[in-house]
Amino acid sequence: MKNVRIWFEKDGTSRFISHLDLNRCMSRGIHRSGIPIWYTEGFNPHPFLTFALPLSLGVRGKRESMDIKLVDEMPEKEIIERLNPCLPEGIRVFAVTDPVMKPGRISYARYQLVLTAEHHSPSQILQAVQKIMDMPQIMVEKKTKSGIKEMDLKKNLGEYQVTVGQECVFLRILLPAGSSNNVNPQLLLDAIKRYEGIELYADITRLDLYNEEREPFC
Repeated sequence: MKNVRIWFEKDGTSRFISHLDLNRCMSRGIHRSGIPIWYTEGFNPHPFLTFALPLSLGVRGKRESMDIKLVDEMPEKEIIERLNPCLPEGIRVFAVTDPVMKPGRISYARYQLVLTAEHHSPSQILQAVQKIMDMPQIMVEKKTKSGIKEMDLKKNLGEYQVTVGQECVFLRILLPAGSSNNVNPQLLLDAIKRYEGIELYADITRLDLYNEEREPFC
């Protein structure tokens, strides 16, 4: 068997597909494409596939990945050509590679947030974002397996850039991601609403994933 990593974008209306439904969608697409994937054994065999890190519902993904096992060799280009016509609009495979890093090494994610708000100009949004970023402590409520807990978001904020557009504010930020510590960018929006009283709408895109050394996941 050969392990391969399939890279894809998740955009458009497909960003509202839940992770469970994405799993089913990919399984059906692979089955219809005729790709020689390995099926698990047992009473209920199913295609073996694993995703590096699930996306939150509604978030766009520019460089998502899924690992599969092939029982026969197939050229990378043929995998892409077979699979894309069998996937819904908004999900597009753009590369197939050998897996290098294990998903367990993922430690960070880079996001882009396009911020808008009713009755607030881009300059007012920018001022609110910068004010929050300059605070020594940013307390927010985070849902955990054991319930809702207060956490200091400031300790989890990585490098960021803020720029102003004609009708919105663009925020690029690095946040912890992975099995041990995962910070949803929605927490930053919650903080702005809590401290500045501005309810923001954010079009969120996950641009890439990184390991602890800030090397791109590959």
